[in-house]
Formats: sequence, structure tokens, C-alpha cells
Amino acid sequence: MSTVMHNRETADRKWVVIDVKDKVLGRAATTIASVLRGKHKPTFTPHADTGDFVVVLNAEKIKLTGKKWDDKPVIHHSMFPGGLKVASAKKTHEKHPTQLVEDAVRRMLPRTPLGRALMRKLKIYAGEKHPHAAQKPTDLKLA
Repeated sequence: MSTVMHNRETADRKWVVIDVKDKVLGRAATTIASVLRGKHKPTFTPHADTGDFVVVLNAEKIKLTGKKWDDKPVIHHSMFPGGLKVASAKKTHEKHPTQLVEDAVRRMLPRTPLGRALMRKLKIYAGEKHPHAAQKPTDLKLA
């Protein structure tokens, strides 16, 4: 018996909907990253994109614990001299409700071309509606 190494073409991909309303950001992001990566499947292959597509709903209703809304810095740099921008999580969340979830998931994925391909399979929406009904996504409940 030999080990089967799956690749992008042989992967069985599904669409999953995750509702993050009233969920803690970091705990939700770990589940999202795991599903994107495909670690929940017995066919997980570390070097290949075998995970599922993930649709995240209600990103505007995510929770942060403690005083992180005011104390957590969200840092962005334009890569030009003097281009460092620092804002609180609350200000960033008011301007871009999906940004905190996107950043948390991106930083849990590999910083390689594989990680960038995985991020293309992540769809984040601030509200409850999404345009992916044709893909017949299944619901995934977070603990």
C-alpha cells in the first residue's frame, strides 16, 4: 500500500459557510485557516491546496476579548519612507469591518505562494448575505 499525495486537481473541494457573529476573533480565525488549508480532511497534503472554499458571514459582529478594541494596534506600512500607519482595532473595524478577520486568517497561513492561493478561496462579508448560493455551501458551526 502506498501513500497517495493529492494535488489541486484531485482535491475534493466543497464550499463552507461560517457565521462569526459573537465569536472571538482568534478562535474563529484558527478554524477558518484550518478549513482553508484542508487539515480537517483525511486527504490533507502539506504542499498542495486541498482545502475548501470558506464564506465568512457577519464579520462586523466579531468579538475581541479584554481591552483589545482600544489597545490592539493594527499596523500597515506602505513600504515607502514614513509610510507606517497605526490605528486601533476599533477604528479599523469601523472603516473596514472585514479587515480584522482577513488579517487574522492571513497570518495563520503560510507566507508562500500556497498561502496566497488559499487566501483567494476566502470570501468575507460584513453582513448575513452572500452571492455564493449557487455553490450550495454547507454550514459549519463554531464551538
